[in-house]
Amino acid sequence: MATPPPASSGAAPLVLVVGAGPVGLTAANLLGALGVRVLVVERHTTTSDDAKAISLDDESLRTLQLAGLDEAVYPIIVPGTGTRYYGVGGRPLVHARGTGVRRYGHPFKNPFAQPDLERVLRSALDRFPHVDVRFGTRLVELSQYPDRVWATLASSDGDSDEVTRQIEAAYVLACDGGRSTVREQLSVPMRGRSYPDDVWLVVDTLEDPHDERYGMHVGDPDRPLVIVPGREGRCRYEFRLRQGECAPGGAVPFGLVRELLRPYRDITSRQVERSVAYTFHALLAERLRDGRCFLLGDAAHMMPPFAGQGLNSGVRDAANLCWKVAEVLAGRAADTLLDTYDVERRPHAQAMIDLSVRLGRVVMTTDHRRARVRDLCVRAALRSRRGRRYLTEMRYRPDTRVRAGAVVPADGPGQALAGTLLYQPVVLQGPGCSLTRLDDLLGPGWSLLGIGLSDDDWTPVSAAGLPDARRVDVVLGDRAPRERGGRAAVADGDGALDAYLASLPGRLMLVRPDRLIAAVFTPGQVEHVARTLARFLSRTRPAQGSGPERPRPALHLPPGED
Repeated sequence: MATPPPASSGAAPLVLVVGAGPVGLTAANLLGALGVRVLVVERHTTTSDDAKAISLDDESLRTLQLAGLDEAVYPIIVPGTGTRYYGVGGRPLVHARGTGVRRYGHPFKNPFAQPDLERVLRSALDRFPHVDVRFGTRLVELSQYPDRVWATLASSDGDSDEVTRQIEAAYVLACDGGRSTVREQLSVPMRGRSYPDDVWLVVDTLEDPHDERYGMHVGDPDRPLVIVPGREGRCRYEFRLRQGECAPGGAVPFGLVRELLRPYRDITSRQVERSVAYTFHALLAERLRDGRCFLLGDAAHMMPPFAGQGLNSGVRDAANLCWKVAEVLAGRAADTLLDTYDVERRPHAQAMIDLSVRLGRVVMTTDHRRARVRDLCVRAALRSRRGRRYLTEMRYRPDTRVRAGAVVPADGPGQALAGTLLYQPVVLQGPGCSLTRLDDLLGPGWSLLGIGLSDDDWTPVSAAGLPDARRVDVVLGDRAPRERGGRAAVADGDGALDAYLASLPGRLMLVRPDRLIAAVFTPGQVEHVARTLARFLSRTRPAQGSGPERPRPALHLPPGED
């Protein structure tokens, strides 16, 4: 290894985010909200005008809420009601809506236009004086050292030759897409397969008559297609193409677009916002961490679009990683915490890839026999309560539970909750019994919920060595929350809190900053939990110049402003 350049002194450690798509901008907002100094670089000169991703789920909206962004994002989404599936001949099969309960405090599935989202996310970064965004700047080279990364960047204003410079970063987050420069420089291979013979045409249209608040997956083997209505007359159509109709990546004849859309609408060339033919991939990087560099989003995994989870998986990456980076930089956690990023995200990313492939094979098949069998199986399943719930509540989606990493498996009551995302009900907050969302009360860091505990139950917690956390008394039943002992207090506000935690009186719940439940335990088990997490959270000396954590500013944009 070459001798590293001398380290800079005085300034807070910098996190370099490569790529200013939705995942990179989300990561920058999360890091900025946690007080981390960030530089975002993007080779293009502006945010994208291409409407690529089109669906945000409830987990992604909750992540944006953690960054103070949900109020700014709601004006650009269509709070949706799931996906309606059709079979042979376009006959209806099933409407998959989810459970109908806002477990995480937001609608289950929500169409949007990616250019709108990118503009909101980019504008939000102006809140943070410690976050710098530079468009028209590309990564040229990376050099890793044990304590830092040196990156060579090249930029141009379009009127002069490129100017190169070197910057020092504590960590690099690669959010630079499927053709990631960072991944290439790290020589990290992608494992899986591509589907070069499955060519799809995406057409984004304007002034469209569709006003449904759900996506439509039409599994007619003669011409499988997807229709996703958006805001203000926008609508996306995706058609499976037959051999010879259009080559992927090539120019799309308007005549083909008009012919395919004829059963659904008349269209002029002016009303076509975007049309592109593409093939898809089912790939996962061999490793998501390489030294001080991390892969997120399409740089880490690519999947078919049929589960609508490509972007959402990238947002999950950012939610999982960013708080860990902030904790390590602030000296509140060991480097081993960063190793849990791969351990925790890989199984779920692979499961989502596999689900997307299966949905493509089953829902979008061109085999008439398979399509007829599929339709018969779905209609048969809908006759039973179990089968109906499996399909309508989308229980075929992979379990998001984290089983290894910075979590402590639980025994007895609570074992099903450890490693899952904390629900976000509406709660009554003491002493005024005001209604609030649970996350807004918990704040940006760790939290420790005491479910029906007495003051004596809290006594062994103080000296146990758990991470610094906001302590909250959860009051069960029809009793008002009362703050005591320096702890916040909440009670049920809409029936969801009691239903969720009624089986856990006398237990504590340790919740990570990403709202994953790290442990559920009794006061007598607190030492065991502290010892288990100590290998991740043992105190280290803060990075030079890191300084105290900055408070998180909220962002409030009126509708239409970005």
